[in-house]
Amino acid sequence: MSGSTRRVFLANGLRGAGLVALGGLACDGNRPRAGFLGLMERVNERFERALFDPSRLAPELGEDEETALEDFPKYKISKEFPVAPAGWALSVGGLVARPLTLSVADLQRMPRTRTRVRHHCVEGWSAVASWDGVRLAEIARAAGADPRARYVEFRSFDAGYFSSWDLESALHPQTILAYGMDGDPLHVEHGAPLRLYSAVKLGYKMVKYLTAVNFLPVRTGGYWEDRGYEWFAGV
Repeated sequence: MSGSTRRVFLANGLRGAGLVALGGLACDGNRPRAGFLGLMERVNERFERALFDPSRLAPELGEDEETALEDFPKYKISKEFPVAPAGWALSVGGLVARPLTLSVADLQRMPRTRTRVRHHCVEGWSAVASWDGVRLAEIARAAGADPRARYVEFRSFDAGYFSSWDLESALHPQTILAYGMDGDPLHVEHGAPLRLYSAVKLGYKMVKYLTAVNFLPVRTGGYWEDRGYEWFAGV
């Protein structure tokens, strides 16, 4: 077993134990802060943070490994797949020197990044697609993110879906705001017009139908995180 594979195996093993322990809280809006469950959550997070290396890249895969578009799983919170409101634009705010309002055309004029890595879902499946977009690190630079911002919150127009990330994961080179998938503009079923994508987090952290990115001094929760799922959710 390679060192990288061993780290993934150990991380997933401890994460799995933590998720089993937290499973009883899936319908509870309060995250565990005390007692055994709170301890397990904190142990899991410390372990995952210790494993995380902001300079380590996930393997980039070949085009022949892409999952067929119709087989790449879809998810939403709204009853129907949400469609972007008229005049949609991404808001970038919080602790920044220059708040931004960015259309897809604005994003496409920024340095483009393509990444093709394996997507991992907490339910156990994985899939592969290529994603075109802008590194979040580029957005942070353009907005002048304040050093006091240690977290990034991502908001969606999909029934208020949201998630918050640690800054180091958000600024990882393989964390992008994606406007394209498999060489085409992003489809509605996969988060159009803009979604978060990264090699370093589980799927429920990758907010689709983005509407706002906020750089914050304190961490908030998330749609699933507030229902008992672990917050760090590293891969």
